[in-house]
Amino acid sequence: MTRNIIAILRGITPNEVAGAAAALIDAGITSIEVPLNSPDAFESIAHLTEAFGNDALIGAGTVLSVEDVNRVAQAGGKLIVSPNVDPRVIVATKTANMQSWPGVMTPTECFTALKNGADGLKLFPGSLLGPDGLKAIRAVLPEDTLVYAVGGAGPENFSDWFAASADGFGIGSALYKPGMTATDIAARAQDIVAAYDDAR
Repeated sequence: MTRNIIAILRGITPNEVAGAAAALIDAGITSIEVPLNSPDAFESIAHLTEAFGNDALIGAGTVLSVEDVNRVAQAGGKLIVSPNVDPRVIVATKTANMQSWPGVMTPTECFTALKNGADGLKLFPGSLLGPDGLKAIRAVLPEDTLVYAVGGAGPENFSDWFAASADGFGIGSALYKPGMTATDIAARAQDIVAAYDDAR
């Protein structure tokens, strides 16, 4: 079963990343982003793509420039997630044959992202719009648009977001905080997957 969850490993280091990814994949979470404001993020992404590139969708978050897109591609990443809509970043991502998930909050941003080729939309921060905000925006989006809620979406409200038409979620601190062990991550990942399955 494919679960539409992107694990956000903000702050992870290259020597921790393999253990964390193995725990996530074992629990059933197979999309993983390393935000570029993490220590040695490109090195972590390269480790992940080498070890798990056939088992998971690996990439970067907090991608703000075309240069960063190219560096993620060189590291073997296949996923680009941004907190904002930058048409240059989206076009560079698609040119490099990677998935593009820009951050949006307004209908204008949604349509700008889609017009430039985004694969899906990251509703961020989800807590500001909430499920009702997504429901309102969904009314004007193309029917097949994928929308993931990020920030303010988690096990306690998955069902509310699904009811409002969310397709999936980006999960950060509920899954990983710096200093956590692979065992900690595994336990949290299992709980989140169980909550996701129940809500779905």
